[in-house]
Amino acid sequence: MKNRIIIITLILFFLINNDFFAQQRPDMRQGMGGGEIKGEVHDANADAPIEYANIVLYSSADSVQFTGTITDKNGYFTLTAIRPGSYYVDILFMGYERKRINDLIITPQNRQINLGEIMITASAINLQNVVVEGVRSPVTYQIDKKVVDVSQMPTVMSGNAADVLENIPSITVDIEGNVSLRGSGSFTVLLDGRPSVIDAQDILQQIPASSIDKIEVITNPSAKYDPEGTAGIINLIMKKNQNVGISGVVNANAGLNDKYGGDFIFEHKTPLMKYNFGLDYNRRFSPGDSREERKLTFQNVTSFQNSTGNMERGRISYGLRGGIDFYIGDNDVIGFSGRFGDHKMQNSRTANYTVWNDTNSNKTYFNSFSDGGHGGSNYSINSNYLHKFNSGGHELNVNLSFGNHNGDENSLSGDYTNDVQFGGKKTITSGPENELEGKIDYTLPFGENRKFEAGVQGQSEYSEEDNQLFDYDAAANDYLFQPNFSYKTKNKNSEFAVYSIYGDQWGNLGFQGGLRSEYTFRDITLEQQNQQFKIDRWDFFPSAHFSYKFSALTQLMASYTRRIERPRSWHLEPFLTWMDANNVRRGNPGLLPEFIDAYETGFQTFIGKVNLSNEFYYRVTNNKIERVRSVYSQNVTLNTTENVGKDYALGTEFMMMVDPLEFWTVNLMGNLYDYKVEGILNNQDFSRRSFNWRTRFSNMIRIAKETQLQVNFMYNSPTVSSQGRSEGFSMVDVAVKQDFFNRLLSLTLQVRDIFATAKHEFTSEGQNFYTYNYFNRESPMVMLNLRINFNNYKEKNREGMNSGDEGGFEEF
Repeated sequence: MKNRIIIITLILFFLINNDFFAQQRPDMRQGMGGGEIKGEVHDANADAPIEYANIVLYSSADSVQFTGTITDKNGYFTLTAIRPGSYYVDILFMGYERKRINDLIITPQNRQINLGEIMITASAINLQNVVVEGVRSPVTYQIDKKVVDVSQMPTVMSGNAADVLENIPSITVDIEGNVSLRGSGSFTVLLDGRPSVIDAQDILQQIPASSIDKIEVITNPSAKYDPEGTAGIINLIMKKNQNVGISGVVNANAGLNDKYGGDFIFEHKTPLMKYNFGLDYNRRFSPGDSREERKLTFQNVTSFQNSTGNMERGRISYGLRGGIDFYIGDNDVIGFSGRFGDHKMQNSRTANYTVWNDTNSNKTYFNSFSDGGHGGSNYSINSNYLHKFNSGGHELNVNLSFGNHNGDENSLSGDYTNDVQFGGKKTITSGPENELEGKIDYTLPFGENRKFEAGVQGQSEYSEEDNQLFDYDAAANDYLFQPNFSYKTKNKNSEFAVYSIYGDQWGNLGFQGGLRSEYTFRDITLEQQNQQFKIDRWDFFPSAHFSYKFSALTQLMASYTRRIERPRSWHLEPFLTWMDANNVRRGNPGLLPEFIDAYETGFQTFIGKVNLSNEFYYRVTNNKIERVRSVYSQNVTLNTTENVGKDYALGTEFMMMVDPLEFWTVNLMGNLYDYKVEGILNNQDFSRRSFNWRTRFSNMIRIAKETQLQVNFMYNSPTVSSQGRSEGFSMVDVAVKQDFFNRLLSLTLQVRDIFATAKHEFTSEGQNFYTYNYFNRESPMVMLNLRINFNNYKEKNREGMNSGDEGGFEEF
């Protein structure tokens, strides 16, 4: 304990002294002279700041480019070191009209020009004398992240967050709704920049797309962020309005086969405060069919089990959220927000089974049902304090949050012959989970382009889990409790972190380097066995980001980060838990965390009217954690987790947006990567490799001023894991959006998987077992969405306590 205190003291001393020297060090570039032009760029329609707009300064005499920059997250920009002379400036951003400001005169007596708010409008075309507003790209590539504008995706407005993410080339979503980011299911999901006690996959299934403003995908976050998650961070930014007065928006949707829902947002803002309230409800059920083939060898007997049947997957969720901000003078804001919700994920299947083995050719036939699901209620409470010092960007941000989740996971199965039940199982898992987190972030800009950031973060989690198993007894005609397979566990987890980041720019080269140190303590207690498993460790996570401007329109970025994926509590619990009649799970208390080294480089440029973005990435995962299958007993598979070795992903991700015709916008995105996993499994060396690719081809056709047609094509290639292979699939979505009354009312008809091609096939094989699974969900899926705005509700994300935009690697 003494050593820990010494280390923490040294790190805090480093942060404080770094801050002190940063303030005392003179800016060597001061006194260089030259003029300055500054301003802020806003969307003329929404009056929202535009980040990463290109600002290019030209000499009026010969139209030669003099300098350039891009806007920050608040739309601000500054051009410095300008020689005396006459200039004009162009403001450029994809999907918007070019804005030119002439007659900018810099003299020794007039060295500073403030252009104030500069409004730019979305591109407009003339279609048979009808003015049609241009379309912005639904996905924009920024220096440190990809930002998804949900309003530009009519094909997903009746879906959820996972449906939105399916439109990003680096993300795949399988038939069960499970999301993978660059081939990994390990990532962190934030709600308005804050963590949630709900599982990441459940959050993405629970939050309706119509209540989301933007989604940030940060694949290489800096040392400021929690390093948890192999692939990075997904930040859901909920809709908010900033107009003074009362405003709101209502969405309602309905579809075939028991699908309906809606959400509502109400906002009121005054010069001294603002508050918002929202609620949402969604019900989605999707039928389908399935097929399974199993071959298991146990005690020298090989058994075969084939089944075909019908299935239904569904989810029901509702949520209430609200927030209030108090503006105390010009420099202080205090905010409070909260969310309460409940969700339930359900899976059911009825199937006909055929069973035989290699010692007896006689086949046994029976039918079976299985029902399962998980869910529960949850709530979170957040408080925030923001203080802005006198200089721009100098601020202190304090956050405190508490979350609770009362969850359960249940399954029930029954086996029948001639309508007489002879077997089955029932499992019940329940228990609360609480999480408390506090965070302090300090930002100090100094000099012309330098910035120092530091912060501390503490997090404490406590959960209890009660696992119960019941076996069907034919004599009792009931499911009887099995104490030998029922357990209670307690899990305590505490984390403490400190970080510091320094950023600077030398000419066209920008740099940001950071270091984060984390202390982790975890205690898992098994009550019946009176066993404890403890984890007590320090870890260090460096990060480095670079940027280089070749011109105002072309920029190169590169970064490195180290991340961690800690085992979940159920991965470590060493007892058997029955998942269903054919699958049992056992944890591994010796499981080590994954450590990930992630490298990225990319560039952005404009070639005429074509916007190009390209990223290259390389990721190495040490202590790779994978679910491993083996034979437990006849017709029963044991699922465990193991550190199987390493995996490697080397790939590229690209986006191109262009208007082939005035009324037609094409967006082509793709992700191609080579994946390899290697190591030792069951005392045998193994290595698997696959070349994976995913592409999305989006077409937006502006039929009239208030009518849009969108057609999307998507393809996912096959991919491999340590013991299996998933087959590829394709999908075509179509949507038509019609606005009425100057966009006060909108109707969107969407048809997903119109050709019924989104099938899921997976093969898994290892020592003494082989399984093949096939799922085919309901297709096509038809939904109708109605949206009503009142009092001119406009979505935008100005700086504020409940804006939720955490920001990231900014322009230096």
